[in-house]
Amino acid sequence: MTMTRYSPKSLLHHYCGIIWAFQWTSCHSIALPQLLWMLWMGLSPGLWAHQGTQPHSIKIEGDITLGGLFPVHARGPAGVPCGEIKKEKGIHRMEAMLYAVDQINSDPDLLPNITLGARILDTCSRDTYALEQSLTFVQALIQKDTSDIRCSNGEPPIIRKPERVVGVIGASASSVSIMVANVLRLFEIPQVSYASTAPELSDNNRYDFFSRVVPPDSYQAQAMVDIVKAMGWNYVSTLASEGNYGESGVDAFIQISRETGGLCIAQSMKIPREPKFGEFDKIIKRLMETSNARGVIIFANEDDIKRVLEAAKKANLTGHFQFVGSDSWGAKSSPILDQEEVAEGAVTILPKRASIDGFDQYFTSRSLENNRRNIWFAEFWEDDFRCKLTRPGIKLDSDKKKCTGEERISRDSHYEQEGKVQFVIDAVYAMAHALHNMHVDLCPGHTGVCDKMDPVEGRLLLKYIRSVNFNGSAGTGVLFNENGDAPGRYDIFQYQLSNTTNPGYKVIGQWTNNLRLNVEEMQWSGGDQQIPDSVCSFPCKPGERKKMVKGVPCCWHCELCDGYQYQLDEFTCESCPFNMRPTQNRTSCRPTPIIKLEWHSPWAIIPVFLAILGILATSFVVVTFIRFNDTPIVRASGRELSYVLLTGIFLIYFITFLMIAEPDTAVCAFRRLLLGLGTCISYSAMLTKTNRIYRIFEQGKKSVTPPKFISPSSQLVITFVLISVQVVGVFIWLAVVPPHTIIDYEELRPPNPELARGILKCDMSDLSLISCLSYSIILMVTCTVYAVKSRGVPETFNEAKPIGFTMYTTCIVWLAFVPIFFGTAQSTEKWKCRNSKTNDFSSQILVFGE
Repeated sequence: MTMTRYSPKSLLHHYCGIIWAFQWTSCHSIALPQLLWMLWMGLSPGLWAHQGTQPHSIKIEGDITLGGLFPVHARGPAGVPCGEIKKEKGIHRMEAMLYAVDQINSDPDLLPNITLGARILDTCSRDTYALEQSLTFVQALIQKDTSDIRCSNGEPPIIRKPERVVGVIGASASSVSIMVANVLRLFEIPQVSYASTAPELSDNNRYDFFSRVVPPDSYQAQAMVDIVKAMGWNYVSTLASEGNYGESGVDAFIQISRETGGLCIAQSMKIPREPKFGEFDKIIKRLMETSNARGVIIFANEDDIKRVLEAAKKANLTGHFQFVGSDSWGAKSSPILDQEEVAEGAVTILPKRASIDGFDQYFTSRSLENNRRNIWFAEFWEDDFRCKLTRPGIKLDSDKKKCTGEERISRDSHYEQEGKVQFVIDAVYAMAHALHNMHVDLCPGHTGVCDKMDPVEGRLLLKYIRSVNFNGSAGTGVLFNENGDAPGRYDIFQYQLSNTTNPGYKVIGQWTNNLRLNVEEMQWSGGDQQIPDSVCSFPCKPGERKKMVKGVPCCWHCELCDGYQYQLDEFTCESCPFNMRPTQNRTSCRPTPIIKLEWHSPWAIIPVFLAILGILATSFVVVTFIRFNDTPIVRASGRELSYVLLTGIFLIYFITFLMIAEPDTAVCAFRRLLLGLGTCISYSAMLTKTNRIYRIFEQGKKSVTPPKFISPSSQLVITFVLISVQVVGVFIWLAVVPPHTIIDYEELRPPNPELARGILKCDMSDLSLISCLSYSIILMVTCTVYAVKSRGVPETFNEAKPIGFTMYTTCIVWLAFVPIFFGTAQSTEKWKCRNSKTNDFSSQILVFGE
């Protein structure tokens, strides 16, 4: 019989033809029989005969057969599909499927009178090789025409009909599951994975027949985002192994962080599949370019994780980076072997799992004698016990001991249950529960497989798979959402080297749609319990606003709200109202303190003391005048005008008390009235007296007749007339602008708001003050004019010259006072800027000046 031999490469070409045919028929609505005819054209019976006799599979007979895909071997070197055997991810998981099948077949309540079979294949951790192997599962679905095929003797060939696989358990790697799912969906074969977590497998349009008992990386990414935020980090870097798992995991993390906000990615780097020498040193160097991003989110395989830790240790950065690892890191010891100090504090995540005691007993009881159905078990045995089985015609290597067959797998020494074992068992049971529910609905009361389930319709089985809900091997619920994903349930670990009681991985929290993290149980480098920072910018202090860095929402500069500004919100500073000043931390405004001239102030005590002396002296003179009122010297001095003059002098001293008294309406009114009245009375009396002297001597030059209005009564009338002008003007002022108090916040407002004060004073402007005194100035100038004119009087008339001298000096003082007063008023701000350290004592100067 002549058979065609197909290489793996040719099988891959046939697969591409299958995919093209499916897509083409989808576009052109060709019926399924036509598609099968196209497949028959692409795959000859010789190919199926070759595949059917291939030895790299485990076959267990049964009424219903499940397929299984496991990475029994690692990826081989160039040109070789398979490498060394993988114990935990390969043999252990594959034995878990055999264990689950045995348990289901012995369960009288689950698929009673129906035996599950299995066809288990090795993917060799390579997606293309797994694709070639998975074609075995679709053989029975291809209608083959063998009429034109004859053996060498002319007889038709005897081709064994392959078993029909109703569903597939696997694969492990996401890249393998994606490749296989594209084939299985063409033939409507449901697939349940126990380890593939790539988010793109949640696309129910592209992978509609794919389900998984592990949560997708999008849940894992959400959990990792929640962990990062719970630790107060907002600036992290990401690191991914090139490939579907790493890249899609990081993409999901970045996408979720953008959607939730508050988290920025400093750098996102990819580790090549075949990293060059020094590649990891370059990665660490790039991570240090954003050294504030101490948190590193890592979706990478074990080898890449280990080499990243080695590079960090080599760069003397132990304790700087804080890693948050995905489930590929989990609680494994291999990635951190000899790198424990660098890995200290690493937070990792792993789907919630449990040790299955029944499987422990099952696996540790396996031996070469009772496990002949596992065609790879002998290879596992040799690797696990480091011995060599003797085979006929094969000489034993001198460096290998001979396997006796008496070795026993020990839970403590040789075997530690790998976490995904639980999920392998749950995947098999999910398929079994779906078949059971299908049998109950389609074959009520029927023993064994009925006609309605022969063959099992894949799309209907998928519906039952998505509807299962049962307690799995670890006691947790097994169910699927509309995309075939399992709910997210994770344990959160931290590697604690400084934990003296139990160094190693410690469970510090859980994530089931929301995070529960025990922050108080976390330990970092050196046993420190303070969570290290991983932020672009530290929080601004109170009274500082954020000035954002363009394009980086987690980075900002802090700017102090200066002057009289306060922090309105985290981005805005705003000026306080005119009557308020910012608090010391500039988070709000507070009323500006109000001051007035206090009686105990030196600037009040000295004027009061002088005023009292002046009042006492004036009173003494008045008393003296009254006592000697009728004496010639008193009468000769013009006692009437002298009394008026002494009254004005008394009022001038008295006004000091009104200027120091706390301003109110009455005080302000008396200030207006008496401020100019004292000087007006004094200068009116002086003017009347100098005018009288001038008229007397001028009239004496012309005639001996005395001038008019020189009698004491006339002099008093003239004086009171002059005084009445001031009094009437003040009353008009009081009527037009009623007196009131104001608080002047501008007078004492230095750059330092702590020194700002409001000054309580009467509402009298500088102009109104001068206007109030202007009439007195007129009287003074007029009096000075008459004093000048009277300078030539005889020396025996000694009253004129002292009056003249008084007026000259008074004019000089007033002429100096007016420009100085207005000049200093205009330069108040300059004075305050030069004296920003003004205290309450010096503030009294300004109040006194008012």
